[in-house]
Amino acid sequence: MRYDNDTVSPMIQFLQASKRYPSGHDALLNVSFEMQQGEMAFLTGHSGAGKSTLLKLIALIERTSRGQVIINGENTSKVKTRRIPYFRRNIGIIFQDHQLLFDRTVYDNVALPLIIAGQPPREIARRTRAALDKVGLLNREKSYPITLSGGEQQRVGIARAVVNKPSLLLADEPTGNLDPELSWEIMQVFEQFRQVGVTVLVASHDIDMIQRMGHRILALKNGQLVGDTHQESASL
Repeated sequence: MRYDNDTVSPMIQFLQASKRYPSGHDALLNVSFEMQQGEMAFLTGHSGAGKSTLLKLIALIERTSRGQVIINGENTSKVKTRRIPYFRRNIGIIFQDHQLLFDRTVYDNVALPLIIAGQPPREIARRTRAALDKVGLLNREKSYPITLSGGEQQRVGIARAVVNKPSLLLADEPTGNLDPELSWEIMQVFEQFRQVGVTVLVASHDIDMIQRMGHRILALKNGQLVGDTHQESASL
């Protein structure tokens, strides 16, 4: 899979972005930062700090209450509801709960976004197998998710998220249920996508893992961005 990396505008821009839910809870308060295309960063913070909300604003699962979120040059506040599915085609989203269809094969799970997008069968087959090969599961395409390990199920979720060749990859606690060895394996898959120009933003509690990766760390506390640092990678 190839990705273009010739844009000069930031992939992600938060400009004093805030999110207040109907209950009155302020999940995010005046958050501002930028991420360039091909950059990888980690989002940290206590439970309830606003990590998931921030990712949801990027994917237009939620909208800002104040401020702006601009993704690849497009102001999300101006994206009409009917256009949201098209907007999301450039974004891969990975959840801690893999949200796989257990009555479908691995191949069918990964192919689903391409089927929904109306791609021709030959293109679906080519891209689905390329995505499975990227995460090391091409030999399991006929298997059902129930027969896979937790790490393998998560890799199926990653393959499904990248099969549309998104320019932006979001992951919400993707290794929360995995042991350290499997977590490291998943992080290396994300690193491979970064190396071909994909912007990767991962929400995680795993500070030790994050520090080993050696990328930028955005820290949230009570909805506010309280840290923006870059760690040197640990020796592997």
